[in-house]
Amino acid sequence: MQERLSAPRSFGGNRITGFFVGLAERYLPDAYLFAVVLTLIAGLLTAIFVTVDIFVLVEAWYDGLWNILTFALQMALILLTGYTVARSRPVSRFLDWLASKPQNQAQALAFIIVVSSIASLINWGFGLVVAAIMARYIGKRLENVDYAILVSAGYAGFIVWASGLSSSIALAVSTPGSEANITQQVTGQVLDFGRTILTWWNIIPVVLIVASLVPLYWWMMPKRPEHMRKVDRGLLAREDEQAGRVETPDTPAGKLERFWPLNLAIAGAIFLYFGHQLATGEFVFDFNAVIALFLAVGLILHWTPISYVRSFTGSAGAMGPIALQYPLYGGIQGLMVLTVGGTSLAGTIADWFLAFSNEYTFAFWTFVSSNVISLFIPSGGGHWVVQGPVMVPAAEQLGVDQGLTAMAVAWGEGTANMVQPFWALPILGIVGLGIRDIMGYGVFTLGLSFAIYGAFTLIAPFFL
Repeated sequence: MQERLSAPRSFGGNRITGFFVGLAERYLPDAYLFAVVLTLIAGLLTAIFVTVDIFVLVEAWYDGLWNILTFALQMALILLTGYTVARSRPVSRFLDWLASKPQNQAQALAFIIVVSSIASLINWGFGLVVAAIMARYIGKRLENVDYAILVSAGYAGFIVWASGLSSSIALAVSTPGSEANITQQVTGQVLDFGRTILTWWNIIPVVLIVASLVPLYWWMMPKRPEHMRKVDRGLLAREDEQAGRVETPDTPAGKLERFWPLNLAIAGAIFLYFGHQLATGEFVFDFNAVIALFLAVGLILHWTPISYVRSFTGSAGAMGPIALQYPLYGGIQGLMVLTVGGTSLAGTIADWFLAFSNEYTFAFWTFVSSNVISLFIPSGGGHWVVQGPVMVPAAEQLGVDQGLTAMAVAWGEGTANMVQPFWALPILGIVGLGIRDIMGYGVFTLGLSFAIYGAFTLIAPFFL
């Protein structure tokens, strides 16, 4: 919502930053229209390289619209349950205290980058929620801070999620018998974390990227208050205050709404299930587990059922723009995986890069092709199902380490996110900004992370 920000007069002499931010503001359409344009491009490319049968194309697109609904609902619930936890009184007070630590814009940018990076390495959904909430709280606290670059810095920390514990691709190749474990299906290998996210060639670039993002954002930030796009701090405060109000009548219905044992019963059942799964060694920290954990913790922190319900429904407005776009990305994925005569658009794109790869450059070109494919298929798991069947056999033939191959695809997924609105939508829904406000800064984040991850795809093969 553009009205939240005051318009900047200039970028204080930083013409490079001003150029890209201005370019995004002037030419980048709403995120929904971005998805529509990508749909048309995917449809045209599929017609050129796969089939010109319009009915086959439309059928693949239409089927894809609904194949993403489970994932879309998971995303919505991770966002809403996580945001509801943050709106509880104990967490709200803690976050407010945490947000009081940065005393100026430079400290705020460094703080939010590090915090959101750590949260994203733990879990991608957690990272998105933490980045958005911290941006809101810091925005309410600091007067002289550019709210748009603050939100962008929080989103920049998300770039390392694919190198963390919830990496969709790392989880897929480490799960025996999984339909998404393309590596096991082709080579018989099950790759544990010791061959993917816990390797030196994954840990070092993560550290370098996070450490480099801080000076990058210091360089990009506006230096003078009149150059900053400031948020209406009173508006944020009023929204949070209204969300925290809970009033119920002293009637039988009102007493039931305040009957806290109901919250404990639901939360207790979830924790009992988790405990049993841990005891039997069957616990998997997947999307559903994250939702259940946020739900249980939120119920306890809000204490009464009506407090939780009203906080949850008050947060639901953040899902509006997201719900409209997710089906379109499902349709794009349907076009990308449409296979006619053994040919698909995703496979064709991957083959272009494989044509000039060898054992030392294969991982790099896998990473580059992953960046391209991620623009059309921003879902990490869905992306691997599309690109994995092409890359895994080629890596086997060239003698390239399968762990590096999987992570090269994962890294490309993470870097492309910086100019792909799909993953930014949950954050934008919480902070109340549009994609134009942050995407210009994302170009620089993409360039930095592309250079570092790309370098390690070229270095690592000499040691594996």
